[in-house]
Amino acid sequence: ASVSEPAQKCCTENIQPFLTSILEELMGPISSGFMEVRSLFDREVNEIIQDFQKTNDMTRLKENVDQLMTLPFNSVKMEPCYLKVNLLQEFLQDLKNRFKVYHIDFVIQRTQNFMQELMENAVYTFEQLFSPSRQADSAKVATTIEKVKLRVLK
Repeated sequence: ASVSEPAQKCCTENIQPFLTSILEELMGPISSGFMEVRSLFDREVNEIIQDFQKTNDMTRLKENVDQLMTLPFNSVKMEPCYLKVNLLQEFLQDLKNRFKVYHIDFVIQRTQNFMQELMENAVYTFEQLFSPSRQADSAKVATTIEKVKLRVLK
């Protein structure tokens, strides 16, 4: 009871007024990182479509889709996504000084883990939705891939 009132006053005066601006600053790099994940998925599926349109090879299509499934674990391709979130280091350093926020690396690492998880979910969903269509007419495959991609991106 003796701590509650001063703690509430401290939060109301020294923290709450800054929460909106803090969240806005943090969401910039986070949103940018997640948009990069979306863009990477889009580019990779577009490459599969283009390759299939050139070759019309169902075996190669299967190999490309299998390779897409490894995308979340491909550190070279995921690196640009992760780099966007590294900008949090600067923002969080300021928060560390002002509000005694610690474990900055943990926040960045967890955000990058969520990005990888999002990519895992995207490629898994793509594979599940596209899988029944593999036996379809090869003339419709590119269109089907595009439709599945758009559904996953929604």
